[in-house]
Amino acid sequence: MALAVFRAARRAPSIARSSSSLCNRFLRFSAVRYAADVTRDPMTGELTSLPDIEPARLKFIKNTDPRPPPPSSSLVFGQVFTDHMLTIPWSANSGWDAPKIQPYGPLQLDPSCTVFHYAQTLFEGMKAYRDKNGKVTMFRPDMNMKRMNVSAQRLALPTFNGDALLELIKELIRVDKHWIPQEPGYSLYIRPTLIGTQRAIGVGPPNEALLFVICSPVGPYYPQGFKPIALYGTTEYIRAAPGGTGGYKLGANYAPGVVPQKIAAKKGYAQNLWLHGPEHYLTEVGTMNLFVVFKKDNGYIELVTAPLDGMILPGVTRDSVLALAREHISGKSKLTDLPDNLVVSERPVTMGEVKAAADKGQLVELFGTGTAAIISPVDRIGYLGGDVHIPTDPDGMGPVSRVLWKELVGRQLGTIPSEWSVTVCES
Repeated sequence: MALAVFRAARRAPSIARSSSSLCNRFLRFSAVRYAADVTRDPMTGELTSLPDIEPARLKFIKNTDPRPPPPSSSLVFGQVFTDHMLTIPWSANSGWDAPKIQPYGPLQLDPSCTVFHYAQTLFEGMKAYRDKNGKVTMFRPDMNMKRMNVSAQRLALPTFNGDALLELIKELIRVDKHWIPQEPGYSLYIRPTLIGTQRAIGVGPPNEALLFVICSPVGPYYPQGFKPIALYGTTEYIRAAPGGTGGYKLGANYAPGVVPQKIAAKKGYAQNLWLHGPEHYLTEVGTMNLFVVFKKDNGYIELVTAPLDGMILPGVTRDSVLALAREHISGKSKLTDLPDNLVVSERPVTMGEVKAAADKGQLVELFGTGTAAIISPVDRIGYLGGDVHIPTDPDGMGPVSRVLWKELVGRQLGTIPSEWSVTVCES
């Protein structure tokens, strides 16, 4: 009910003013509900449980100088942002404060904030889609909320009610839904971020934090059709190690990859293939999860990805690929053109195994998966001074990735009915 009141207030002409009676009604309702959700000691009146994120407390400040969305054809990934953003402060003394949807703009942070000195920052990547009838959907956003909480625990940042944050993200999307391009392959990229904002020099759990969400309209990753990429098998650097933070979506995991990426580009490769240990185990490709498809001696087709051993990020697209393949194998949801003799493995794979399979003609394909690209095919890997070549079909894809990509895109856009597609609004 509270969000319904808020939406009505947002549609009214006078919503930008705090004096709006409808906005005040929303805030009064929010305060009553909020007070009922917080536990206080009956003797002292002190809080015994800190407030979690509460959608009913949402405040809205309308951007009075909105911009028209740019032409879809001009979009560059991650460089254009919508008119509004969501912010939710947190403190160790009072818990999560009132959420606020406000004009997109700079954050005011003290130079001593711990995010700047100790990389207390994590983020997620999600997408919203708008079909030709105006219906807006998201793809498996519950998984992003769960992973964000796991990352927060790893950094000693505050955790939160994922369902509550998701409802607020949906409201932000509804506010700026006209920014979502309707052309096929376009979407709204959503970036929830959590940072430590304690104003102090010193390593420890921060007593203040800020959760914010920004949105960016984006086009298809391959606007001219699939173009397989070349990888450089990186042995000089590693992305993650056992017991480290590779399995979490932390800002600190990404900046150290820039120098190895520049080295790979200088050698003529598009991305790094992160190899680990003296055995050169395949872990991830660039910022994506990695899949390899082998043809086994017994004729079976094996779809392989590295196990979630703490070094591998549990990607939403990774999980979706595995789920689709396993549902096909079990007969629960057969996918046309996907081999019936398919097996799925989450196991370690070495570059030695990949090279040997390529030499014997048993390497079917290799591809990365992630939110931005969905599926990214690979046609060669630079390894120890030579190239390992990987088959691709004329359309740039392979026989397994093509089928999985079509199914994933269909479910994301809603053209294939799926419980993974979560409705934000009908129009």
